[in-house]
Amino acid sequence: MKKYQKFETERLFIRPTTEEDAAFLLELMNSPKWLKFIGDRKVHSIRDALQYIRAKMLPQLRHLGFSNYTILLKSNQQKIGTCGLFDREGLEGIDIGFALLPDFEKQGYAFEAASIMRDSAFELFGIRFLSAITTDDNHSSQKLITALGLVFDRHISIPNDEAELRLYTMDIDQYKNLISTTNH
Repeated sequence: MKKYQKFETERLFIRPTTEEDAAFLLELMNSPKWLKFIGDRKVHSIRDALQYIRAKMLPQLRHLGFSNYTILLKSNQQKIGTCGLFDREGLEGIDIGFALLPDFEKQGYAFEAASIMRDSAFELFGIRFLSAITTDDNHSSQKLITALGLVFDRHISIPNDEAELRLYTMDIDQYKNLISTTNH
């Protein structure tokens, strides 16, 4: 199997999601905030989770070299969430997304993982335009997206999702400016 990029931060290991993550994804995708803010993806069994990984995550990883990543604590290898870069229908550029199990929210893990995903999007994968979407009532997600440096653009709708979503964007020039100001 081809080797795909893995990441490491101060507290986290971040690696491509595989079929071995099916039980974890089943738990995450049925957590209250996932269901409320991301939506029911009809993943209600290990078999459903395996099919979701095979149909939605692995093809993009093979095609583009990036997709969904599983976030693990360095301290004990516990799986705590996901973060990734997604080629999503109806969006310009690549979408950055993240989700954590409830017990690991509000500890800086999502920002830590999403920051390295943002940096890798521009510096490693050659992405020139990054997007993020969230619902109007997901204030913690909006806060994290803006902390990453993305800027609210407009409300949009995307295919197969009836909800109106907030679109945030960042292009390569905005990223370079952000990095140059934070490195001084």
